[in-house]
Amino acid sequence: MFKSVRMVLAAVAAGLVFMSAPVSASEVILTVDGKIASAAPVDMSIADLEALAPRTVVTKTPWHEGDTTFEGVLFADLIDHLGASGETLSVAALNNYYSEIPVEDLRRFGVILAYKQDGEYMPVSDKGPLFVVYPFDENPELKNEVYYSRSAWQVRSITVE
Repeated sequence: MFKSVRMVLAAVAAGLVFMSAPVSASEVILTVDGKIASAAPVDMSIADLEALAPRTVVTKTPWHEGDTTFEGVLFADLIDHLGASGETLSVAALNNYYSEIPVEDLRRFGVILAYKQDGEYMPVSDKGPLFVVYPFDENPELKNEVYYSRSAWQVRSITVE
């Protein structure tokens, strides 16, 4: 019995290490498909996202205390880079949460797809590796449940519709 308990505890510990470990620069963390220039889904790594011009947003969120600094790619730049032609993004998270984001939001509000929080890559255990971040403090209109619900974290895929 004690051996099986130790095995379970070891497995849990290993899972926690995996969830808090940073993602390697070449590991695929995002798949984008749908109405994009490529006929096939596009897999992207942190390095691919960092190759696009980084953007920083400092804002308060309902999920963090005080001002938080997020760094990532301007979402509009990402979809332009992929040749997206749709009007809506269907964003899926690792925990199967889905969010619908109008493409219009990306340009209107300067939404980013963040890969760093306060200078550190975000582990899965803390909303990573990717988090949709609206600049909430820049526009009071964004401080409501509509935009909070669009702010998916643990993003794994995006379908352009």
